[in-house]
Amino acid sequence: MTHPSKQQLASARVLVVGDAMLDRYWHGAVERISPEAPVPVVKVSREEERIGAAANVAYNVATLGARASFLGVVGDDEPGRRLQDLLQSTGIEAHLKRDPGLKTTVKLRVIGRQQQLLRMDFENEPDHEALALQNETFGQLAPDHGAILFSDYGKGGLAHIPGMIERARGLGKPVLVDPKGSDYVRYAGATVITPNRAELQQVVGGWRDAGQLREKAQRLRQELRLEALLVTLGEDGMSLFDAAGELHEPALAREVFDVTGAGDTVIATLATLVAAGLPLREAVPLANRAAGIVVGKFGTATVSYEELFGG
Repeated sequence: MTHPSKQQLASARVLVVGDAMLDRYWHGAVERISPEAPVPVVKVSREEERIGAAANVAYNVATLGARASFLGVVGDDEPGRRLQDLLQSTGIEAHLKRDPGLKTTVKLRVIGRQQQLLRMDFENEPDHEALALQNETFGQLAPDHGAILFSDYGKGGLAHIPGMIERARGLGKPVLVDPKGSDYVRYAGATVITPNRAELQQVVGGWRDAGQLREKAQRLRQELRLEALLVTLGEDGMSLFDAAGELHEPALAREVFDVTGAGDTVIATLATLVAAGLPLREAVPLANRAAGIVVGKFGTATVSYEELFGG
C-alpha cells in the first residue's frame, strides 16, 4: 500500500466542526478523610489542562502533520479563552464563536492516589444566534478544505448539522461524522459516519452475528444515503460497509492502557488521509493502525506521522 508522503499530508486541510470542550485535571495527595463528610480531602498540588471533545479531534489531525481548522461555540469566559490559547499553541486554526450566555463545557477531574475520585461537568447549550454565526463562518471556510469532519458530542454545537452537510456535499467535499444519540437522520447524505458498537446498537438494536451486523449496517447506510459506514468494534477491530461490501480490519493493539479518545484518532486519521487524496478503503487500515497505537498510551493521546508510517 502506498503511504501518503509528509508533503501530501502537510498540504491536506481538514475542517473540524463540533462541540468544544476543555479537559481539566486536578492532581493531589489524599492524606485524610474530611471531618465534615465521609469524603477524602485532596490537597491539590498540580493542575493540568487539555483540549477535549471535538477540539481533540482537530489536535489529532494536527499531530499527523496536516492543517487543522476548528469551528465551534464557546462561552465568553475563562475556559473559553483558555481553549482558544491551547488550540493556537498547538497550531490549530481556531474559529471560536463566543456566546455570552453559554458556559464553555469543562470536564474537571479530581485525581488522588492515582485514581479519579470525582468528575464535575460544567455545560449548557449554545443559543441560536451563536449557531447562526457558526453557520455563516462554515460557509466561508468549507471551500478551502479537503475534508469536513463533524464531531458530535451531543452538547448542542451541531444543532444545524443537516444544512452544513448539504452545503459541504454541494461543494463536492467528503464529509465524515462521528455520531451521537439515536437520531441519525440528521447525518443523512454524509460520506461516512463512524459509530462505535454501543452507539450503533442504540440506533439499529443488537445483532446476533457478523451477518446480521452486515445486514443492519447496509440497510442504515442506504436509508441515510451514505457512501460508507465504519463501525469501530473495540477489541474486534473495525468494519467498513460500502457499496462494494465489507472490509474488516482486526484490532492491532498489543497492550491496551486506555481507550479514551481512540474514536477521535480513528476519524481524524480517516479525514486527514481522505483530504490527502486516499480512497476510504485505503484509509481504513491506516486508521485502524493509528487506533492500535493510541490505546497503548495514557489519557486522550494522539499519533504522529512517524509513529503511523515509521518514517
